[in-house]
Amino acid sequence: MNPLTETWQIHNRINIYLLEAIPEDNLNDVSASKGRNVGEQFAHINNVRLMWLKVANPALLEGLPKIEKENITKQSLIEALNLSANAIETLIENAADGRIKGFKPHATAFLGYLISHESHHRGQIMLALKQSGHPVVQKVQYGLWEWGTR
Repeated sequence: MNPLTETWQIHNRINIYLLEAIPEDNLNDVSASKGRNVGEQFAHINNVRLMWLKVANPALLEGLPKIEKENITKQSLIEALNLSANAIETLIENAADGRIKGFKPHATAFLGYLISHESHHRGQIMLALKQSGHPVVQKVQYGLWEWGTR
């Protein structure tokens, strides 16, 4: 497996690991500063992936669900995130001359951009859960950093 796409898949598994650790009812938790709730944060991650696929290679969107606020469940998020992660992997693997259409400078920077964006939202998710009185257990908090075993 290509090191870039392997890194992407590890990152996605970390997202899923966190999501699986959150009770369904806590998907509605919101941080003290308001904004998106936990479920909406995960939906946003998926939907931004879809936005990039639409720009870079619309054919890869086929069969990928956009998650609307009204349809957020843990299972629908897990399924959508895994499907969109696979499509992003294909996009990176097929990057012509190491480039992603609509993104500069190259596929490696695109991967860095996506991981940075999604990690930012993971942090917001963790904060919303903590401020709502539902912090993620310490085992999961540490597990988010176990890239060698995820």
